[in-house]
Amino acid sequence: MRAHIEELVTQALGYLKRDGVIEDDAGIEIQVEPTKDRAHGDYACNVAMMLAKRAGMNPRALAEKILKRLPASKRVRDVEIAGPGFLNFFASGHYLKVVVREILAQGEAYGRAPANTKEPLLIEFVSANPTGPLHVGHGRGAAYGASLAAILKAAGHAVDREYYVNDDGRQMDILAVSVWLRYLELSGERVRFPDNGYRGDYVYDIAREVRSRHGDDLRHTGHEVAQTLPSDGEQGGDAESHIDALIAKARELLGETDYQAVFQIALEAMLNDIREDLDEFGVEFERWYSERSLHESGALDQSLATLKEKGWLETRNGAVWFKASELGDDKDRVVVRDNGRSTYFASDVAYLLDKLARCSGTALYIFGADHHGYVPRLKAAAQGLGENPDRVDFQLVQFAVLYRDGQKVQMSTRSGEFVTLRDLREEVGNDAARYFYIMRSHEQHLDFDLDLAKSKANENPVFYIQYAHARIRSIFNKLEEAGQRHNQAIGEAAISRLDAEPEQILLRSLGRYPEVIENAARRRSPHILAHYLHDLAGQFHSWYNHSQFLVDDDDLRNARLNLAAATGQVIANGLGLIGVSAPESM
Repeated sequence: MRAHIEELVTQALGYLKRDGVIEDDAGIEIQVEPTKDRAHGDYACNVAMMLAKRAGMNPRALAEKILKRLPASKRVRDVEIAGPGFLNFFASGHYLKVVVREILAQGEAYGRAPANTKEPLLIEFVSANPTGPLHVGHGRGAAYGASLAAILKAAGHAVDREYYVNDDGRQMDILAVSVWLRYLELSGERVRFPDNGYRGDYVYDIAREVRSRHGDDLRHTGHEVAQTLPSDGEQGGDAESHIDALIAKARELLGETDYQAVFQIALEAMLNDIREDLDEFGVEFERWYSERSLHESGALDQSLATLKEKGWLETRNGAVWFKASELGDDKDRVVVRDNGRSTYFASDVAYLLDKLARCSGTALYIFGADHHGYVPRLKAAAQGLGENPDRVDFQLVQFAVLYRDGQKVQMSTRSGEFVTLRDLREEVGNDAARYFYIMRSHEQHLDFDLDLAKSKANENPVFYIQYAHARIRSIFNKLEEAGQRHNQAIGEAAISRLDAEPEQILLRSLGRYPEVIENAARRRSPHILAHYLHDLAGQFHSWYNHSQFLVDDDDLRNARLNLAAATGQVIANGLGLIGVSAPESM
């Protein structure tokens, strides 16, 4: 409906330009939004106020002229001018009648735009380092990214989902050394575990796998390991220097082949765990992209060569710097250290260039809010590579904090005492986790109430929505038990019988569903859909509590059944996009 009104207004403005009433409407975006009060119509448009200054007219006077030039439409019953110059549109009965017919005819396709008619998007999300299980913070990024990808696809975008695997670099080396030290413990050696090592029980699990494959072949004494190591942080030294020296010692004692064997077992174990966790959470990817492949394929060298060719690299004190500050970043960035090793940022640049080569549209990064510094540096990288920085988009997801019995659940990271995504899913279920993660804007901090998420009460929003769907199915179960059948054709012919206020409210809400998908996609905000579904469920519950469905009147019964079926279809469609099930019974 909103797109139809925009088209009507565009035609009216075309007539006014032809008549010389206005000269230019370039750059003006016609904004049509649902009204908050039905007394003001179903949709409001502020185009008269936006164009009034250019036209040299009072906004209400311009609104009058636009109103007179609006083409007739079967979908619009009336248009009124309100306030300083709003055009308020009232949907016609004809339009409302068509809504139910369209929903029942299109089924799962209702609300979806034609496929691949909008800009292609390559969306990267989660991308947690494979150094430990996914925790509740990763869960919010996973739920947001998966929901947004589904919504964008429903809105007509071609969507590719990608997980960037950080399988190269220092953090993976720390995991490999942590696993090896636990392996030595399991082999009977006494070794001191480093302050900055990974301490979770999962490290022991990987160490057991190493031992099952290699027996005592990788064993060295605790004395050999500790020899010549600098002091750790708790020993009065520097924790970072100690862990780096420990990594070098492991490589020396094991040799590169055996060291890589431990490294690979650790990597495979964590990647398999992450894949399984996300798969069970309903989060899928078209591609798992290896950071190592950037080195092996020469993509990293190519990206640095491109920056050098364009004059954006500079050598200082033996290191190679990207002059990012000249391109909008807050400082320059090292891409090759003075020891000749490339940095994480160099890999980020290579990955960005490869992304833009593989996607003709926009590369969309979904990061945690603590990665806000990546926005200007990757924008600068795109510009330095000769690419349009507008082709790189970012959405930052704020943190999620768990509460149980009104108390904040304490979490840490490397100590291994964090709450995993798997723990959360087992406690509250996938449906509650997926909904609660996206029911607030991703730009806001999320307080995740575990007790509410587990409750079977109307205060729990996901239960409330699912219960609406189950109630709708129960109506048709009762119909079958009564030996009656739903005649959709009779219901369609009698749609005008749905004239009660709750029915009119539902009809209008159902008609808005495609616009909700479009709006959620445009604003990159799945919570818009979550709120819509909650409101729709409330409207249905209100109708259900005050109406009879299996009445003797065939026309009225089937008309109401049509509306109930359409409502159930839209709830199921919307829940499907955010990864929540639509149960048949509860």
